[in-house]
Amino acid sequence: MQVNDQVIVIEPSITLGALVTEHPELARELERRGFDYCCGGRASLGEACAALGLPFDTVAEQLRAACESAPAPDWASMAAAELVDHLVATHHRYLWDELPRLGALVQKVHAAHGSRHPELARVATLYDALRADLEPHLLKEERVLFPMIHDIASAGHAVDFHCGSLRNPISVMLAEHDRVGELLAELRDATEQYTVPADGCASYTACFAALEDLETDTHLHVHKENNLLFPMVVALEAE
Repeated sequence: MQVNDQVIVIEPSITLGALVTEHPELARELERRGFDYCCGGRASLGEACAALGLPFDTVAEQLRAACESAPAPDWASMAAAELVDHLVATHHRYLWDELPRLGALVQKVHAAHGSRHPELARVATLYDALRADLEPHLLKEERVLFPMIHDIASAGHAVDFHCGSLRNPISVMLAEHDRVGELLAELRDATEQYTVPADGCASYTACFAALEDLETDTHLHVHKENNLLFPMVVALEAE
């Protein structure tokens, strides 16, 4: 993508990950069209459009309209240690605060509406599985991987870690990201794209809105790690 005199040119070859790195406000636009920019961030926009049967020119024009004159985010140019701190302060803090609150809300809505909407049982089960995966994942990053990234960034040379190369814990994080992505996709399916039924109360509406916000934030979170932080760390270690 190029910006000349405020005109944004989107080429078919730009990857979904690069598109969101330069314009994070497009995350929701891509999700609405079914594009996976986090775990599938290496796919090009042209390939993604073809896979979904969407006309590239139309999608590109819509995306241009959504991000006209938008500046690149600060995190797109952060060094590894700074990006780690940003992830913890932004996305990890959000999840630690939101996961318990949303869990209680999911259970409340299930208890109140489950007899009329049996699909809520699946929503509750999927949410519990998502939380059970995310919370240990956050701890592993905060207590193991992220401190090692700080160590290698500050040392400026190769560091001997108990796990060997940082590629090893990163590969584990990538696999766990894939699992989280699968659970989020199942949640979207179980809620029919977070559609609140006609008899849904205010709590029902708030619950589905919060689940969709969780999906959006987690997709952006995973994107920053998969497509920015981890490649940066692998390159830093190789140097």
